Amino acid sequence: MLYTAFEMQKAWLAGMGLAAQSSSDWLLSFANPVAWSRTAPSMARALEVFAHTVEVRGKPAFDLHTTIVDGVSVSVSETVVLRKPFGQLKYFQRDVTGRRDPRILIVAPMSGHYATLLRGTVERLLPDHEVYITDWRDARLVPTSEGRFDLNDYVDYLIEFLEALGPDTHMLAVCQPSVPALAAVALMNEDDHPCTPPSLTMMGGPVDVRKAPTSVNDLAFKRPFAWFEQTVIQDVPAIYPGAGRKVYPGYLQLSGFMSMNLANHMKSHWEMFKHLVDGDEESADASKAFYDEYRAVCDMTAEFYLQTIDLVFQRQALATGQFEHRGRIADPGKITRTALLAIEGERDDISGIGQTRAALDLAVNLPDAKKQYYMAVGAGHYGIFNGRKWREVIAPVMEQFVRTHDTRAVAQAPLRVVLPSHIEPDVPPGVEVA
Repeated sequence: MLYTAFEMQKAWLAGMGLAAQSSSDWLLSFANPVAWSRTAPSMARALEVFAHTVEVRGKPAFDLHTTIVDGVSVSVSETVVLRKPFGQLKYFQRDVTGRRDPRILIVAPMSGHYATLLRGTVERLLPDHEVYITDWRDARLVPTSEGRFDLNDYVDYLIEFLEALGPDTHMLAVCQPSVPALAAVALMNEDDHPCTPPSLTMMGGPVDVRKAPTSVNDLAFKRPFAWFEQTVIQDVPAIYPGAGRKVYPGYLQLSGFMSMNLANHMKSHWEMFKHLVDGDEESADASKAFYDEYRAVCDMTAEFYLQTIDLVFQRQALATGQFEHRGRIADPGKITRTALLAIEGERDDISGIGQTRAALDLAVNLPDAKKQYYMAVGAGHYGIFNGRKWREVIAPVMEQFVRTHDTRAVAQAPLRVVLPSHIEPDVPPGVEVA
């Protein structure tokens, strides 16, 4: 009932938004005498901000049509390598020949946002890598006839995607998928699987949430499991192909994230309004683009969400040796071949410092030469994989790590990697910082 009520409200607000945008356009029209008054621009821009806030958003596009390779602009096309009911393996194919750059599979979070949230991640890696990404599907669009999807299925998908790409495919797991990616790598190492990735980079992932728990961790830990079952799980309304499927709706996830930093979001919209009034369309458009992506949300299956709450946040199953997959324990201690890089942000308020680094400690049989830790000073959760710090500081660290452990790259013009050289005096020995 709550989901249906939300859809009705969304449709009603969307109608109001269209009316508000029309009114804004009329107030700014040179044909309207009122447009020359002092109050018209402010009224029009306020209506425009409201219209943008309530706009109905679908799945965004990556819109990555070109990249620069060796100083030359080349075209990029998106192709689907493998299609599954709950997600597809997408390839960003560059129009280049004669290169054997490292192949990397970016594992996008299934956490309420689309894979396009990692657009900046993909864009930065395209010039020097063959880039693939897990493009997860909105659960409300998957008919119930396709069955269920849980954390075990997630691990299976990752292994199947790696098999489709073949040996020597590196993995980059951003945030939530650090746990299933590490589990998949542990199982593949134990099986001596030919498609075991040579490296796994984990960024801001909740491998062990007992380390520096955040407000997100506290919410998941302090609430009883039954509370999540009874409070946040909803039935998909009849207007969608997945009607009747039990899901954790994206709008609830978005509401939770917005409420965590409500003051900042209100300030951002106030700044957007001021930029529009001042005629600074470029700054206003940048804010709009961010919120177009941020507010584009999708549903997760109830079984995946609840299993994540139980195993990752409440029982810390991977860190405590209890992560069972299809009757087997996924033990990071079995990792002996895959090099591990853990990246954390100093100001990450979703995955605290130490939660991702825990993966290195769990891989007790992996040589130290195959382990690396990097803390980005001043970076928040999203700053780890998007924005200037990611592009200029964090990405070069990852690129050098991947190249060091890559077996595909042939002799060619070396990748120019510029790493930060300074170490903050209060950082523990051996910890690199941005």
